Amino acid sequence: MAQSKTPMLDDLEKGAWPSFITEMKKAAAKKANSQDLLDQLELSYKDKTGYWKHGGIVGVKGYGGGVIGRYSAKPEEFPNVKEFHTVRVNMVPGFFYTTKALRSLCETWDKFGSGLTNMHGSTGDIILLGTTTENLQPCFDELSEKGWDLGGSGGGLRTPSGCVGMARCEFACIDSMDFIQEVTRHFQNEIHRPAWPYKFKIKCSACANDCAAATARSDFAVIGTWRDSLKIDQDAVREYVKGGFDIQQLVVGKCPTKALEFDSAKQELKFDAENCVRCMNCIDMMPKAVKTGKDRGAAILIGGKAPVVKSAFIGWVLVPFMKVDAPYTEIFDLVSRITEYFDEHAKPRERIGELIYRIGMGNFLKGIGLTPQPQMVSAPRANPYIFWQEEEVVKHG
Repeated sequence: MAQSKTPMLDDLEKGAWPSFITEMKKAAAKKANSQDLLDQLELSYKDKTGYWKHGGIVGVKGYGGGVIGRYSAKPEEFPNVKEFHTVRVNMVPGFFYTTKALRSLCETWDKFGSGLTNMHGSTGDIILLGTTTENLQPCFDELSEKGWDLGGSGGGLRTPSGCVGMARCEFACIDSMDFIQEVTRHFQNEIHRPAWPYKFKIKCSACANDCAAATARSDFAVIGTWRDSLKIDQDAVREYVKGGFDIQQLVVGKCPTKALEFDSAKQELKFDAENCVRCMNCIDMMPKAVKTGKDRGAAILIGGKAPVVKSAFIGWVLVPFMKVDAPYTEIFDLVSRITEYFDEHAKPRERIGELIYRIGMGNFLKGIGLTPQPQMVSAPRANPYIFWQEEEVVKHG
């Protein structure tokens, strides 16, 4: 029996779960570049170092983003991945596709690329892995004729993404799919012709369960919420209790602000609306008894990101509540003001959260024309970002 050329990769095929190595081997049976990809990866594992490098700027006509240049650091040893560029295809809101559409997309990629893809990672895009500089333009032309477009990359607006919202979720407070569709159309130039100091991500979750992970993964997070009171059906509460549901431990005890209290004599759930922070734990645990309010919109958070220059940031509240209805004029205006300020004041490869960390939230709010709100401060007298301006000290004594 011939000895395997990729013994370390072979180990990753063992176990119950599907293996990406198995899929790469299937592609390698058809494509020389996928075989070189496997062999280079085996060498990387053996040497404990990556053998990819950035090279010159590559792209297609009329676009400044959407293609990530990838080059092998060992082109003599692995000539078929000398150029192995990534193409980002703009996904549709909610990630809904017909099988016909996906087959058509893959036919084009089999023709011009490695045949390998990954879907909807942290960027949200459909990722087509590995093609040559020569094949980029004809690949894009064919994709474009089929109705597909490129996503974002580089120092500009990345492809906006969001949860499935009202298409499949009963908790949705806003139409996240329509918002993502329209924000993508409105800011096409900022996606396709990146001109900012660094990336800027917009993600939208239709409720505080945040299935799009917008709070942690986007510079500008739109989180569906409500500003009136929770709606509680006391008869449904009693049904939960009658069925053995531990309302005290699983709901009242988990409320982060102690806004809930259970009256065991009346078997009613009492609610202090002023202390509710709309975390949705009570709704998630008792969906038949507790529902969101009816005055719905979104909270806007700013500055979430993964660690690069600074550590990982969770976005913090910028606007506690904003109506999010088509044509989205108010929220688009806010995005424009923020990105213009970001473009003018951020350093190269500095995210908006790092810019705010450097200059202070007070200066940032003044720069974009927003009035400070109590929700922007995590604890009174403990937040270093908000300061009285000199003219305010004089005015208020």
